[in-house]
Amino acid sequence: MRAHEAGALHGDLGNSGPPWLRTPGDVNDLVARLWPGNVARAADGALAVAGLGVREIAAEFGTPVYVLDEDDLRSRCRDFRAAFPTEDVYYAGKAFLCRAVVRMIAEEGLFLDVCTGGELATALAAGMPAERIGFHGNNKSVAELTRALDAGVGRIILDSFTEIDRLSALARERDVRPKVLIRVTVGVEAHTHEFIATAHEDQKFGFSLAGGAAIAAALRILDEDVLELRGLHSHIGSQIFDTSGFEVSARRVLALQAQIRDARGVELPELDLGGGFGIAYTTQDDPSTPADLAKRLRKIVDGECAAERLAVPHLSIEPGRAIVGPAVFTLYEVGTVKDVDGIRTYVSVDGGMSDNIRTALYDASYSATLASRASTAPPLLARVVGKHCESGDIVVKDEFLPADVQPGDLVAVPGTGAYCRSMASNYNHVPRPPVVAVRDGRARLIVRRETEEDLLALDVG
Repeated sequence: MRAHEAGALHGDLGNSGPPWLRTPGDVNDLVARLWPGNVARAADGALAVAGLGVREIAAEFGTPVYVLDEDDLRSRCRDFRAAFPTEDVYYAGKAFLCRAVVRMIAEEGLFLDVCTGGELATALAAGMPAERIGFHGNNKSVAELTRALDAGVGRIILDSFTEIDRLSALARERDVRPKVLIRVTVGVEAHTHEFIATAHEDQKFGFSLAGGAAIAAALRILDEDVLELRGLHSHIGSQIFDTSGFEVSARRVLALQAQIRDARGVELPELDLGGGFGIAYTTQDDPSTPADLAKRLRKIVDGECAAERLAVPHLSIEPGRAIVGPAVFTLYEVGTVKDVDGIRTYVSVDGGMSDNIRTALYDASYSATLASRASTAPPLLARVVGKHCESGDIVVKDEFLPADVQPGDLVAVPGTGAYCRSMASNYNHVPRPPVVAVRDGRARLIVRRETEEDLLALDVG
């Protein structure tokens, strides 16, 4: 049996007695780190976040619902700011973005990374200072680049020669000199899923280091002198738990920095090491703290700069998942419980792959717990599934729930803040769930639930 299936340590909030009957003062560290910091069992056995019970949340906002622990998110922002006080911390908006979250991360002193016109529009609508926005993306349109220039975004990360030409033409038209970074494909394959490893050679992002495209791009920008080349950017993947990949990446990208210096006598002043820092989805996951990440990344960069006789550039990182992922859980209502000939028990909830595609897309693992009550029933190894017309509509592949789990119960899945609402769909014409922020015992709606009217409003046939 896998460690995360060992009932007493997975998907709940304590370490004595049945795993779904814990007290707030008896929280196992392995389990507690799966949940936002203000989640605990109330006296009646139900989960509560910042003093507000999940039954009250479900009654007011319905289910499924994404529940954001606002103080937990803000605390994670502060932890990264404290760990990287002289560096720039860019919250990766693709993890989850709405106006309320933009305001939260801005108030906590973070920068913001966007990668589409829609994300840029959200950032600007929320009042994020344009100079604190970085614009990513492998196929930024003329319209998107135009809006970025007109807004005065702080930096644009270039991804292709076409984009260099496109942005240069726009800059000449406007007589502006935007700050840019070059995204470098360094040939490092992070220990992550194939679809979210982004620095090996066979993928769509960046300029190849091995093939010579990266050095050619840098020299072209410097020679044309239309764009202000500030530095290099590397991103090696997502859900990464060690820094060995960053070490190889930094070595290669700083060697390129030295090549540029030797070719043109210019030392670029900035280096962005990307993000992808992992979080705990199950008790098998062991993420690093921001302080530990900062210590190890600085050591890597300082050592490689010394080896190349380079001044240490101004560093940037891009944590998105590591900030918002653990700050959110999804609350579902159980609809049916089905035992299939002693093979498996399926617990069907009122959401699924339309609000969390990651299990189907990446084979991601999640935890779950009975959230609305206590139970003394024996454990039952179950599969939590959704309501969609797909056999792959799985929320949690294997989880111990109490054997008396029944229709009407509430089940909570932690770690759903990153890439769940942002990748949500209307598959089977299911409206997307709301996002509710809870603080000091009070809940506020920050993204409303879609309605059938919203779905039909786009249908003009």
